[in-house]
Order: sequence, then C-alpha cells, then structure tokens
Amino acid sequence: MKPSDAALVAAALADVWLNVDREDRSSVAVALLAVAALTLRRHRPLVAFVLTLPTALLTDAVFATLAALYTLSSLARHRSLLVCCALAFAVADFMPWPWSNLETGDLGRPHVLVNITYTLATAAAPVFLGQLVQAHRELSLRLAEITEAREHQQLLTSQAVLAKERAQLAREMHDVVSHQVSLIAVQAGALQVGSRDADARAAGATIRRLSVQTLDELRHMIGVLRASGSRPTELTPQPSLADLHQLIGASGIETELVTNLSGELPPRLQRAVYRTVQEALTNVRKHAPGAAATVRIQRHGPRLRVTITNTAPTRPALRLPGAHHGLIGLGQRAELLGGSVTSERTPEGGFALRLELPTGGAG
Repeated sequence: MKPSDAALVAAALADVWLNVDREDRSSVAVALLAVAALTLRRHRPLVAFVLTLPTALLTDAVFATLAALYTLSSLARHRSLLVCCALAFAVADFMPWPWSNLETGDLGRPHVLVNITYTLATAAAPVFLGQLVQAHRELSLRLAEITEAREHQQLLTSQAVLAKERAQLAREMHDVVSHQVSLIAVQAGALQVGSRDADARAAGATIRRLSVQTLDELRHMIGVLRASGSRPTELTPQPSLADLHQLIGASGIETELVTNLSGELPPRLQRAVYRTVQEALTNVRKHAPGAAATVRIQRHGPRLRVTITNTAPTRPALRLPGAHHGLIGLGQRAELLGGSVTSERTPEGGFALRLELPTGGAG
C-alpha cells in the first residue's frame, strides 16, 4: 500500500471513530466496509464508490465516500456517470434512513433548502477536483508528447542540414579536388613516359600511382557523403596492419618497421594504427625531407603502443599548405578507442609520435 493510501485509510478510520456510534453494530460494519473499500479505489474506482455509499446513508462518516468519489472522478471519462454518482451521494447524505422518517412539508423549510444546497456542493467538490486532476494529468501527457515531437522535428531538421552540407562537400570534392588530383596523375604519367632520367620516371610512376589511389579513395568518400540519409556506409576497403608494408614502401622514406605483435587485433585498432603511421610518414615527407623513420608497434600487456620517430631533416622543408588537423584527428580517433596520442621533438632534432591504445584482451 502506498503512503498516500495508508494516510487516506487512517483519515477514514478517524472519521468513523468520531462520527459513528460504536453501539450501533450495523453502522460500524458499514463504515468499516467503506474504509476497506478505499484499498480498491485505484484499480476498481466504481466498485469502491458503491461500497462506500451505504456509510453516507446510514452514518455521518462520509470521508471514505468523498475520497472514493474523487478517485472515480479523476479516472473516469464518462461525465454522465459522474453526475449520477454525485447525485447518489447527495441523496444518501441528505435523506434520513429510513426514508419514511422524512416528514411532509420538510422540503419546503428554508433550513432544508440550505442543507440540500450544502449537500450538492459537497458532492460536486470531489467531482470537480477529480476532473481538474485528470485534466492536469492529460495536459502533462500532451506537453510531453509535444516536446518529444519537437525534439524529433529538430533532429530531422539537423539531419537534413547535415545531409545538405555533406552533399555540398561531395560536390566540392568531385568538382575541385578530384579534378586537381586527376591533373596530377596525368602530369605524372607524362613525366613517366617523356622523361629520359630514370629517377624522374620512377618518381613520376610513384606520383601517378599515389594519385590513382587517392582518386579511388576520393570517389568512395564522395559516395559515402552522398549516401547520407540511407543506412550507414562503411569506408571500404579498410586498411589493416597487413597494408603497412605497402604504405611504408610507397612513402619514399627510409623506414624500419619493428613489431612484436602475435595474433590478430580488432579491425578498429588496426585502422587506428594504420592511420597513425600514415599521418606520421606524411608529416615526415612534408617537414623533414631526407629523414629516416622508425615505426615500432609493440604490445605491453593489455596496452598497444605505437611509436613513430624520425631523424633530423637533411634538406630544407618545402612550405606546403596544411590545416594542422591531422594530429587533432588522430587524437580524437584514439580517444574514441580509449587511448591517447602524444607528440614531441627528440633531442637529436627529429620528431616522435606515440599512440597508446587498450587492446581489450584481443589476440
């Protein structure tokens, strides 16, 4: 029993104690039945009201009947039923029992009219209060539904804006970036074919191969961006640790790969390692020409540590445009996997990039 129900039963018992003659066993029985009926008011409100009605007829203890009438009014939706119940209580409370005790001409006396008015007001009060509580409850539900609908609409609006931005980005990538990379590939092919210098031809072949790979990735990324609004699309093919040797070989940097891994890592960890090594080698090409690099991928218990270090540059670095978002993106990727990325300059004039990830017991 809820605390509110227990308090209501206690108040009804107090009403019985004060207003029922304990010598009249029938009145006491009817009053106690009304008190017990209050335990049914939440699940069977009409039954509870009917069981409490006799106490209003036979005794002055009407608290249980009023409480049952209030509960019925707060739950029922049929106004005609509530009117009938209120009139039934008013008649039971006003009329003497037995009804034959009502004397002829009593209904015309002023004090009787006052009593009738008071009884009708007493019967109407719990009905109005219960209807008010019901309206408040329904209003709260409607407000909650409106709030949910508004949040859903805002989500749809934000998704539509995001889809529009992704479509615009896809157009820009297709019209500008892909075009420029295609020109790079064409010029590199011309250099590969037309140059007499073997090193220049090799460089042209490398540039052309990387340009073609970049175009393939761009085309797939454009497809992913244009697929917004449909099911999530995975960027495929996804790189893994098996692709590190090809990445290092195509980097044009003298790189040593050291690893003690045994067993397979989850694909998400392999992608994080690959992207970290890729970004580090890209930075070496841009900022440390002529430097050599070392890639160490080692496992220490439940942690995976990747360290990419490079020596000091042997040639002046070219001034290339960059948004400095590479390391930020690596840090965000690592945080999503529960790891971290740190970077620092080495005492020898080089640079070190470190990635640490939890393996989660894999492999």
